[in-house]
Order: sequence, then C-alpha cells, then structure tokens
Amino acid sequence: MIKWIFALGLVGIGIVSGVCWEDFRWEGSPWEGSRWEDFRWDDSSWDDSSWDIPRDVPTIARENPTTTIPQWGFYAHEKINFYACFLLPPKLLAFYKPHIHWIASHATDPDKRRYLVPEEGPRHFIDIDLYGTYPYPELPRRYDSAVARFGHDTVHERGIVPWHLQTMQRRLTEAFRAKDLASILKNSAELGHYMADAHVPLHACSNHNGQHTGQDGIHGLWESRIPELVLESEFQFFLEPAAYLPRFGPFVWERVLESARAADTVLLLEKQLTQRMRASRKFAYSFRKGRPVRQYSADFALRYHQLLGDMVERRMHAAIWAIASAWFTAWVDAGQPDLTQLRGTISFSDSLDQRWQLVEKMLGRSEGDH
Repeated sequence: MIKWIFALGLVGIGIVSGVCWEDFRWEGSPWEGSRWEDFRWDDSSWDDSSWDIPRDVPTIARENPTTTIPQWGFYAHEKINFYACFLLPPKLLAFYKPHIHWIASHATDPDKRRYLVPEEGPRHFIDIDLYGTYPYPELPRRYDSAVARFGHDTVHERGIVPWHLQTMQRRLTEAFRAKDLASILKNSAELGHYMADAHVPLHACSNHNGQHTGQDGIHGLWESRIPELVLESEFQFFLEPAAYLPRFGPFVWERVLESARAADTVLLLEKQLTQRMRASRKFAYSFRKGRPVRQYSADFALRYHQLLGDMVERRMHAAIWAIASAWFTAWVDAGQPDLTQLRGTISFSDSLDQRWQLVEKMLGRSEGDH
C-alpha cells in the first residue's frame, strides 16, 4: 500500500509539472523485492508489430527490476577505456593490463569534476557549428590563433575539446618520459574520456541536448541509454590494433568533424521517431541517485537505435581505437621507455567520488543524467 501511495503521489507531481498520466511508466524500483508488474502500466494494447524489435533484448528493466540505471555516460566511458587496453602492442599491454580496472573506473573522473570545477566543462565539447558551416574554415585549428580571432571567453564558452586533447597528449608523453606510474595512469584514463567525448556527435553541436528543438534529453539517450541497453548483447569489439599517429592534432580535428557531420542525423531521427510514436510510449521512470527520473523508455531507445543503424557502435569503435592509438603514440614519442619496473598499485584520494555526488547539478551547461 505504501508503494502505491508513493507512486500515485509522484504521478500527481508529474501532472502538476506537465507530465501526462499515460507517461507514468516505471522501469525500475527502489524497493528491494518489488515486482516489475507492481509499477508498470498495461501496454499490451499497443500494436508494435511494425517495429520488429526483438522482445528478448535484455534491458535493465526486464532483467532486474530492482536495479537502478548505471551512471558515452559513465557506463560507456568505462567500457571504452577497458577495451582500448586490448588494442595495444604486447609491451604496452603488459604494462596496462594489471591496471585495466583502475583505468576503466577512472575514465569518468573528468565528468565528476564537472560538478565541482567550473573550468572543466568546456574541455568536453566544441560547439563547432557556431563557427560557420562545415568544414568550418573560419575556425583556426591552433588554439592561440582561435583565441586571437574570437577571444578567450568566446572560445572557452563554445568548448575546447580538440585543443585540450592535445594538451592531454603532451602530458601523457611527459609522464611516459618520466616513468611516473601515477601520472601515466591518470592521464591515460582522462585522455580516454576526452577522446571518447570528441566522438559523440552532440559534443560537436550547440544544440547539444536538443534544447533548441524541443528534444531535451537526447544527449543522454544517444550516449548513455542506448549503450546501457544493447552494448553487452549487440556490440562487437574485434578491432584493428593501435597505430602510431604522426599528426595527432589533425587526427583529433578529423574525428571532431566526423562528429559534427553526424549531429543533424542524431537530432532528425529522434524527431521523426517522436512523430511516429505515441507520447505515452516515449518516456518512463527509473531511479538515479535514489530519485525518480523521467527519461526515454527502453522501447523508444531501442527503436531509435534501430533507426540510427550502427552509428553508436561505430563511434564507440572509433573512440576505442583512437584512445589506444593515442596511448601508443605518447609512449613512442617518449622514446619507448621500458616500463617493466613500474609495478605495484597506486592510490589517489577518493574525495572526488565523495564530493561530486553531493552536488545536484553540473556546473555550466548540462548534458543530461550520467
């Protein structure tokens, strides 16, 4: 009875805030032992036969109704860094593999800092469409030239991920040269995060969360929701081994331009699907940080994924290869130092993990729930 009173109370709140009664669908429960059926509206009357979505696709809601949604989102960033390690040549793999779980789990540190450090946000994106039309010839590829032309404040407001990646690459190279274990691992994990962000189409678009087109939440749908639902069951990770990148800066810009080209498709297909699908099927409720959150339903996310083809998987593959190649390039540029003596474990203060969870919102612009 208490569960139903709480659920009905949330529905009332939703109605006041503009959420319609039919939108209230649960995809998880915070009460241990609760049944999925306790919180799901009967939707068996809808005809979904035209969509050809396999009913046995494992989703968080179907597999474990008492599990909350994981925190590219946190889940995808960790997977990307993890798989990147296996593309390295034997000498580097022997160094990275004992630390693989540390590198994966700390892939999300830059996002956690976004809740605490105002300067962190611009390092994750570039609103490159604000600089004209593709391929944006008016935007200098050198940071100092871009600042000279547009001003420091404008450049940082619009994002600096292509330039920050080059800074991270230099830091990792110096860490290898100094044989500094802690610095190598920290910069490897965080370079991986920024490189993955550069491969997300909405990280290269000023309409980064659909806020200009009534598509709020699309950022998390593309980079978090889809991987959470299908990565383990559908994505394959048999990739080419890492390669040396002789011109790292131009390589990064090429990947950013690829993301920018895909941004319009990401937005257009979501809008088309919204027009074809009943509003009551588009959203559902699940729990993040112990709170009910209205988000895209699993059904909508899976259909959107189908419309996108293999875009999310392709961009994830490209990010994994780029990260491994960046690590390899930094090691080569450092003179291929012998790392066999760098053993043992490292420990950093866990204050970041403790502090970011106490903050309600990211500082600066928001890109949806992580």
